[in-house]
Amino acid sequence: MVNVDVMIQDLWSILGIVPKTLAMMLLIFVLAVLIGGVFAIIEHKKVLVLHEIIAAYRVVFKGPPLIIIVFLAYFAFPPVLQFATSLVGVQFDAYWTPNWVTLVVALTLYYSAFEAEIIKGALNSFDKGQADAAFSLGYTDRQMFRRIMFPQVVVTAIPDLTTSTLVIMKGLSLGFAIEVVEIFAQAQLDAALNYYYLEAFLAATVTYMIIAYIITKISDRAEAMLRLRS
Repeated sequence: MVNVDVMIQDLWSILGIVPKTLAMMLLIFVLAVLIGGVFAIIEHKKVLVLHEIIAAYRVVFKGPPLIIIVFLAYFAFPPVLQFATSLVGVQFDAYWTPNWVTLVVALTLYYSAFEAEIIKGALNSFDKGQADAAFSLGYTDRQMFRRIMFPQVVVTAIPDLTTSTLVIMKGLSLGFAIEVVEIFAQAQLDAALNYYYLEAFLAATVTYMIIAYIITKISDRAEAMLRLRS
């Protein structure tokens, strides 16, 4: 049977790490969307050379499991950063970089490839006839993108971007492999202390479900509002 008292204690313990988890998730999401957005625009416009480089990037980061990317970043990021800072004459010991920074870098690089696919799909779904009509009315490229294309692309991408947010949150659970404490790692620590593993992981499951519910509701409301305005 489940020990409810222990589960509640574990739940309170896990809730204490939720702000840190959400902060990392939001940071990774924003960075991945920005990088992925640039990639998507380059691919959408088929910019020479850069288009091929980004295609290769997507293959590199979409192929291996995420845990491999995390470990590669853990062992490769400090020396690469050390080398980069030495080139510009900055005295910096990159080997003291916090593990959570390494995790953020790894997940950002990994999920940028997927965000690029989402945004590129949204860009491709835009009706080019609307762009032609806007240009015939005297719109510039920037005005057409800001007033017509961008709002529609955002609405189209919101469901997939919401899903990617939740996927990022789950991907953070791999942080335990490099000693980054988030929701899952905190559940493991609590279980290791009291040996109530079922209760700890049930508490973590409840926490993930609550966060997913809140994010989904916010996303649905944002999508509905944007559809009314577009």
